[in-house]
Amino acid sequence: MFTKMPLPSKLSAIFLLGLILCALFAPWVAPYSYETQDTLKTLAAPDGTHWMGTDRLGRDVFSRMVYGARVSLFIGVFTTLLALVIGTVYGAVSGYVGGKTDNVMMRIVDVVFALPDLLMIILIIVVLGRGLLGIFLALTLVSWVTVARLVRGEVLRIKEFAYIEAARAIGASHRRIVFYEILPNILGVLIVTLTFRIPVAILAESTLSFIGLGIAPPFSSWGTLANDGWTAIKFYPHLILFPSLAIFLTILSFNFLGEGLRDWLDPRKIN
Repeated sequence: MFTKMPLPSKLSAIFLLGLILCALFAPWVAPYSYETQDTLKTLAAPDGTHWMGTDRLGRDVFSRMVYGARVSLFIGVFTTLLALVIGTVYGAVSGYVGGKTDNVMMRIVDVVFALPDLLMIILIIVVLGRGLLGIFLALTLVSWVTVARLVRGEVLRIKEFAYIEAARAIGASHRRIVFYEILPNILGVLIVTLTFRIPVAILAESTLSFIGLGIAPPFSSWGTLANDGWTAIKFYPHLILFPSLAIFLTILSFNFLGEGLRDWLDPRKIN
């Protein structure tokens, strides 16, 4: 699979793998703890000791970037996975059962989809409070509807195929048809959706952290680091440059990877 992907997708996969490894082994990769302060080197420019400089409290920006990758990637990946599971189950049931059940379930999706995502996320976080749990649930609750619509459409398309009719004719149960005949045939769509939705979640978390509704100090994500750097952008641009660059490259890499996977998994594409 990897050899058949275009070069940008290969480079993106390598970059994301390295990023994930850095996040997993942050205590060994980061030269300092995310909360260690050096009061003699506050707001220092990048040098040989502090590769990305220090912040206003003398904390090493590179170390906080590495630990921040844990938060940003965790929220991006796991909120998307949970939303994918919820949306897949909901959309599959709606599309397969059809009729009035499908109509009612899709009207619920339409109501949720019509509400502004950012407003819903802010309201949920205000109710649950700042922190990882609030952001995790908020992003999940606004993300599953897109997946549900996509899965419903695929199920409606596939359930009319001849092999589904044949499975019904030989007495296959609804559970077997859904889990063994339909869902495996939309797995490629789900994988591509996952790679495209993860950067959306990362960007949403970064936006929330940037406006002060993200992870509470002393923990940090790339969004909180960018927020810290924004207040001193004129005199210390490195504080916002590095977290912004990390967000940009990560989102770009996931998009390139998603494009590569979509082309590779497309049955109409000749490899």
